[in-house]
Amino acid sequence: MVSGLKGKAAWVTGASRGIGRSICTALAEAGVDVAGSARDLERVKETMKEVESHGVRALSLSIDVGDAAAVPKGAETILREFGRIDILVNNAGITRDNLLVRMREEEWEEVLRTNLTGAFHCTKAAIRSMIKQRSGRIIFITSVAGVMGNAGQANYSASKAALIGFTKSVAREYANRGITVNAVAPGFIETDMTEVLSQGTKESVLPQIPMGRFGLPGEVASAVRFLASDEASYITGQVIHVNGGMWM
Repeated sequence: MVSGLKGKAAWVTGASRGIGRSICTALAEAGVDVAGSARDLERVKETMKEVESHGVRALSLSIDVGDAAAVPKGAETILREFGRIDILVNNAGITRDNLLVRMREEEWEEVLRTNLTGAFHCTKAAIRSMIKQRSGRIIFITSVAGVMGNAGQANYSASKAALIGFTKSVAREYANRGITVNAVAPGFIETDMTEVLSQGTKESVLPQIPMGRFGLPGEVASAVRFLASDEASYITGQVIHVNGGMWM
């Protein structure tokens, strides 16, 4: 059982479904108050009902992480309600898959805006309070595509690879303030995002995974919860790969 989480406050972006929803629940099970944000407020509220069932406080927010003005306001709301932000999980992400020669500029820009610039906005907004309290945990959800690349996902892979560099830079800047900064890189996980893959695509991917299956959202959430806990207090600037051995 992870320790040091009870009574902490977390902000999880992309909390409306899939991995984000599982992260919210996993943190709530450990006694963490959770603010969940996404663009779809109604789905965030569904996640927060699960969070509240564990006896902790929950806050639902509609935030477009790519909006430089909206993100600081969201952080202010969390600080007003919870008094602190101990954990930030930058999970919000989208795909706009296409082969490079067919990729429209807006498909490139949309993915970078949410996946990379959104993480920048949220980290900048949350880290100020962490600096004041001289403690904090920041966790980025990157992807196996960010270390291996993936055909048809030049935009997504670029955004996730950039997050790894961002993770390491922020970790170096704030290690002496008691703030750890790490990333979790999931492989193919059973979510809405992978459900739309064709059967042929799934059959071509599975042989590349030594464990022979797609992962579960809860398996990613467990890694996030560990990095947020006291057990991970001397781990910073690292990428934890949760991909069944797809990349090793």
